[in-house]
Amino acid sequence: MQSTKFRGTKVTLVGDQIGVGDSAPIATAIGTDLNSVTIGGARDKIQLIVTVPSLDTDTCAAETRRFNEDVNNLDICETTVVSMDLPFASERFCTTSGIENLTVVSDYLDKSVSLAYGVLMDDNKLQGLSARAVFVVDRSGIIVYKEIVEEVTSEPNYEAALEAIKLAR
Repeated sequence: MQSTKFRGTKVTLVGDQIGVGDSAPIATAIGTDLNSVTIGGARDKIQLIVTVPSLDTDTCAAETRRFNEDVNNLDICETTVVSMDLPFASERFCTTSGIENLTVVSDYLDKSVSLAYGVLMDDNKLQGLSARAVFVVDRSGIIVYKEIVEEVTSEPNYEAALEAIKLAR
């Protein structure tokens, strides 16, 4: 069973156990406009799928801003940040933070993305939230990079994710 840590304490993750070389599950979340947004599967572009617990935390906000900057000139990539925040809160965050180069969606309704990607935290005070994770999916829908950040309060390895995008061309 996969796990992460929150302030040094182990947190079990539930959902499907997927990894590099597996097909990226197709799952649906809710966009800031309250419409369904589908991620995963084969696409015309490489997908960068980022899961975070909540955009209202400093680490999640910093990570989303960083990926927004990093993917600015990557027209080969479609980036989606998934959190458990309500769509209204996600929209407010995007507006106040100048998020324009990626899509922010909410998994609050049925947690289908978090379960499909195996990143739903099952115990501890963060139960029901998504772990901090990064997936890169090539155009054929295969996961070519996966990072479940060891400590939820830490940021991911941005450089490794961006390198995986470049290699997936």
